[in-house]
Parts: sequence; C-alpha cells; structure tokens
Amino acid sequence: MIQFEGRPGILDLSWGHPRPDLLPVREWAAAAAHLDWRALTYGASAGPAPLLESLDDPDRTFTTGGTSHGLALVTQLLTSPGDVVVVDAPTYHLAFPILRDHGLTVVPAPADLAGLVRAVRSGGRRVSMLYLVPTFGNPTGRSLPGERRHALIEVARQEGLTIVEDDTYRELAYDGPAPPSLWELAGGAPVIRLGSFAKTVAPGLRLGWINAEPEMIRRLTGLGYVHSGGGVNHTTAVTMGVFRAGGGYRRHVERVRAKYRTQRDALVTALRENFAEVESPAGGWFVWLRLPERLTRAGVTAGSLLPIAERHGVSYVPGPRFWPDNSGDTDRIRLSFSHLPPGDLRRAAQRLAEATIAASVHKR
Repeated sequence: MIQFEGRPGILDLSWGHPRPDLLPVREWAAAAAHLDWRALTYGASAGPAPLLESLDDPDRTFTTGGTSHGLALVTQLLTSPGDVVVVDAPTYHLAFPILRDHGLTVVPAPADLAGLVRAVRSGGRRVSMLYLVPTFGNPTGRSLPGERRHALIEVARQEGLTIVEDDTYRELAYDGPAPPSLWELAGGAPVIRLGSFAKTVAPGLRLGWINAEPEMIRRLTGLGYVHSGGGVNHTTAVTMGVFRAGGGYRRHVERVRAKYRTQRDALVTALRENFAEVESPAGGWFVWLRLPERLTRAGVTAGSLLPIAERHGVSYVPGPRFWPDNSGDTDRIRLSFSHLPPGDLRRAAQRLAEATIAASVHKR
C-alpha cells in the first residue's frame, strides 16, 4: 500500500518521509470539494494557470509529477547516453539511478569544476549538466554559501554547463529565511530549478514543478506524452491551486515548519548528550552525524555499525550511499528527524549511542 512500512522494534531514521499525522488530510479534502468538471478533463500542457500563477513565473514554469519526475524530464532533454553528469557529493542518493537510467556517467564535483569539465571534454566526452541540492541539502542539511553560489553560476556560464538545482527543502527553513536560490541569483539560465510539494504538503500528491527559460518549457510541453495526455497530474495540480489560493498551503507550511523544528531540536539535543560533534541543520529533514573518533580508529564504519544499530532498535543510512561510487564519508550517517515524534527521536538517539558502545566493545 505504501513505500515505507515500519519494522517492529526499530525506530527508523533512514527514511525521509513526513510524519503521518502532519499530512493535511482534511484540509486537502476541503480544497478538493471546490473543484468542478474542469479539474477532471484534459489539462493545459504546462499545468493549470491558477497553480502556475501562484508559483510567480507562469511563462517559465512546468508542472511535474514531483522532483524525481522533473529530474528525469530535464535529463531526457539535456543529455545523451554516454554523457558525463557532475553531481555535488555527498548528495541525494536516489538521483543516481535516475541519471544512470539515461546511460550517463555520474562524477562527483571537485573543487576545480571548470578543470574537470575541460578535462572530460578534451577526452571527447560531453559534460551536459551539474546536479546539486544547494539549500538544506540531502544528506547534510547544509546550504551552499553565497559566494560559492555565485561562483558556480559563473563557471556554468563560462563552460556552457546547465545547473539543475534541486530545491525541494526550501520552504522548511527553521532558523531564518532560506538563502536565495541559484535560479533567483542567475535570473534564469544557466540554472533549471526543480521544486516539489512532497515535503511541504504530501509526497503522495506526486506534484512539483520545473522553473526554466521559456524555450525549455516549450520543449517540455512539446513532449509526446505531455501533448497526448494534456498536462501532468492535472487534477492534483488544480487542487493545489485551490489549496494555495485559499490560504491552506501557507497555514499548513507554517504548522509543519514549527513541528519539524521541534523534532530537529529533540534529535539534535539528544545526540549532543552522547556525540561530540553534532551540527544542527538550519532547514530540511536530516542530521549528518560523524561517528565518534574512537569507533573510526577501531575500524568501525557507517556500514559496519548499521547491523549493530538495528540490533539495538535504530536504523539510518550510511554515508557512502550518497556518493556515486560509494567511496566517501565512511564515518558519516544520515539521520532523518521528519518521520518520528520528539519522544521517539530521543529514544532513537539513545539507542544509537548504545550501539556505538557495543561496537567499541566488540572491536576491543
């Protein structure tokens, strides 16, 4: 019935899923009650006007079935099999199979991005795009500094590279406003921005959008299945337009932002009682935790700790999974605070601490 089913006895911090009781079931039903026949017929190719207009730039917006769908569409139009795609690392691990579905080679971005692009092109291969999550990133929760944002845009312009900005977590800012998006800073090209309602409202809606220059929007609306089907996820998109126009979206986001802030604080506070280095993310859903040095010195990695942690009743995602070649961050784990209430998060942190103690004893 659903993607994630909890395992008995395990407080699972591995899934970036919303807390079930924070999903706006009644509010969404109320918005749907205002629909008429136009919500159930074929829709406009780019999406219904009320939703596009609520997203501020209707001529440069295309409705998608979520961020993953948006990434697949953009990849289809920007790349050819055999191309190289550069990704920030660590980054959202489930983007890798989407990119590889198109026959692409996925390469972590080095500090010298321009040098990498030129080196790959001198070898006869095309570098078509850079994918990253620069704001409250998955898995780190961090945001790219302002100077680095400007530098990336400049490199992309100089090298003819398209930046695909996954901006999924922007609305979940806990300690002040989110930094300006790359799309906003660039004023459009060379950035394409992916947005989503999965984290702010509900992932089951399968609804998001692409911000891109009008020519890219024309290419998207001209795709055969879009032209044939009359837009993407039309009924849900129309309902979202009603939900936003009536103020339901704003009220819901304010509510869940406060709840997720409380959950973040519960997990971070509990972790700090047992781990020396715990960075509190300013937004998003994840804590990027470094394992204690006593473990790494003993040869315990994020991967080898996982079965011990699960025996103690807690789970997470090991750091190497967020690298395209599984090579980095063997001493890091991603913990999601989105799915569980504060009490369970505190218990999960205690179980994780107990697992690290057990791992230390085992390695002696």
